[in-house]
Amino acid sequence: MIIAGLTGGIASGKSTVSRIFRDAGAIIIDADKIARDVVRIGAPAYREIVRVFGDTVLLPDGTINRKYLGDIIFNAPAKKARLDAIVHPHVYQEIQTQIGHATKTAPDAVVILDIPLLFETRTEIPLAEVILVYVPEALQVERLIRRDEIDAPAAMARIHAQMPIEKKRRLATVIIDNSGDLEETRRQTLAVFKRLDRRREDRGVSV
Repeated sequence: MIIAGLTGGIASGKSTVSRIFRDAGAIIIDADKIARDVVRIGAPAYREIVRVFGDTVLLPDGTINRKYLGDIIFNAPAKKARLDAIVHPHVYQEIQTQIGHATKTAPDAVVILDIPLLFETRTEIPLAEVILVYVPEALQVERLIRRDEIDAPAAMARIHAQMPIEKKRRLATVIIDNSGDLEETRRQTLAVFKRLDRRREDRGVSV
């Protein structure tokens, strides 16, 4: 088995790249999905979020209002840090559980850890490559405004709540440039998958 990390800035197209990897045969461990699961009603992270941030973060059905909470944390670094401290340990534990499951059930797999804040959280999981889905910041802003139907200041606040995309580019070992069309992104992604698969075959052992 070989394990690689996948990350990107907000509105960079990381989810699209993740789907291409999945379709190519990779096992995807999706930290965003895990993060949603660990804040479901009754989960330990859910109870702690409500205790810290109050009932105002809840929708009428009792679930976490992710958009409302996002508006809070993107404009308040201290609150964002508090939320991260609540959620991240639960996410990391589940990632480890899923890696363990993949090791037992698919020892010859290419595993992609899809983690939006891979650099910010400094995961201790050994990775064969760190793949960044890259677009310039100006394109991030344009896509985020269109996707979330927000104005430019709100988009900039969300982008600047993360590590700058150019810094991520310097830290990554593989770049997938998603500035072009879908077919070009697919071509790059499949080339990365094939390279990882060859390394898995050459090593014959887990990374």
